[in-house]
Amino acid sequence: MSLGAHLDELRKRHQDLSDRVEAAQRSPGIDDLQVRSLKKEKLRLKEEIRRLEN
Repeated sequence: MSLGAHLDELRKRHQDLSDRVEAAQRSPGIDDLQVRSLKKEKLRLKEEIRRLEN
């Protein structure tokens, strides 16, 4: 997999997590721990994207 393709995949996963976090925060029955876990994974992906872009 090329670097560009890998970055595209990471960006797609990051956007998916962003959508899931947003939906979870609107849902009253979602566990805060689950939201925190999603946010941590989203941040990890963001950091990896930045590292690879540089």
